[in-house]
Parts: sequence; structure tokens; C-alpha cells
Amino acid sequence: MARYIDNKCKLCRREGMKLFLKGQRCFTDKCSLSRRDYPPGVHAQRRSKVTDYGLHLREKQKLKRIYGVLERQFRLYFKEAERLRGNTGENLLSLLERRLDNVVLSSGFALSRNHARQLINHGHFLVNGRRVDIPSYLVRPGDKVTVKEKTKKLVADAFEINKSQVVPDWLTVAGDALQAEVVSLPRREHVPHPIQEQLIIELCSK
Repeated sequence: MARYIDNKCKLCRREGMKLFLKGQRCFTDKCSLSRRDYPPGVHAQRRSKVTDYGLHLREKQKLKRIYGVLERQFRLYFKEAERLRGNTGENLLSLLERRLDNVVLSSGFALSRNHARQLINHGHFLVNGRRVDIPSYLVRPGDKVTVKEKTKKLVADAFEINKSQVVPDWLTVAGDALQAEVVSLPRREHVPHPIQEQLIIELCSK
């Protein structure tokens, strides 16, 4: 699966908000958005009119960049969200929250989403005792995510750095055992990001 490898701070500047793509660095003065709070590019500071389509597109791009998915994969999530019962927008956000890389990040086991993906790709996490190396793996209620024995020191260091992080209600984390358990499916109120999912649904449904 393709992934974004360019400058990540440009994405935050383009969306005009912190996407927290670099973990704890985003909370410091080194965050580029705090120093240059305008979009990247030569003509970025020119005043331009935002169209209705532009508002919808920016909301979709924002969601894709927060969760680190590209267009093709995002379309697959959208089709699955449409197929499921209930509100399509809430289903879409729930699917993205259930990704294994997001669970690892939300549990405090990684410093950033890219760090979480790297750890998973290298096979350092187990789901229900089985090695899973796919960051997009969707967890289910009852699943237990644990760390391989040889990686515990590395993950413990990240967990200590993230100790002030609030764990969402749909997860329970045992810090001493470095284990996270999925207790329920994530709901809309569990999504911490300021996303207007209705704009995304209107754009993708055209």
C-alpha cells in the first residue's frame, strides 16, 4: 500500500490545524504551524475565495491525512460505511478509529501514527496472541492487543512519554502489561478530531 513520505508539517499548514502527525513534537514550539500559520507555497498568503466544493474537499483531505490513508483506500472505507447499517458518516469514522495503527496510537504505545505503523509492519504487536503486521487491520470488541516480549522496552518508553494522554472509552489499557483491549465499537463522541463528516458524505455521494 502506498504511503505519504513528503514533509508532514505541510499537511497541517494546508489544513490550517494541527493534525498531530509528529506526536509530541506537535505540542512544542517546534511545531511549524505555530510559526507559519498559513498554507505552504509561494502564493499561499494571497486572499482567495473558498468555494462550496473547496469546503467539502478540505474536510475530506483533513480526515484522510489524520488517519494516514490515501484516496483509493479512503474510497473503500466509504463504500463499506455505506453498506453498514446506521449513519454513513459515523460508520466511516468508526471504521477509521478501528484501524490497528490507530488503536496502538490511542493506547499510548507509539509516539506518532507513523511510528505505530512502523512497529506493526515489523510485527511487534499481537492481536489475540497472533502476530498482525497490517496497520489497517480492523479490531473488534473483545480483541486484545499486546506487545511482543522483545519490543516491550521500546513500547514502554513511548508509553511513559504518553502517560498524560487520555485513552478513549472504547479501549481499556493495562500499562504494566502493555495490553489494550477493545471493549466496544467506537462511536461518534469518541472521535477527538473536529471533523464535519456530513460534508464528506455529501462530496463522496455525488
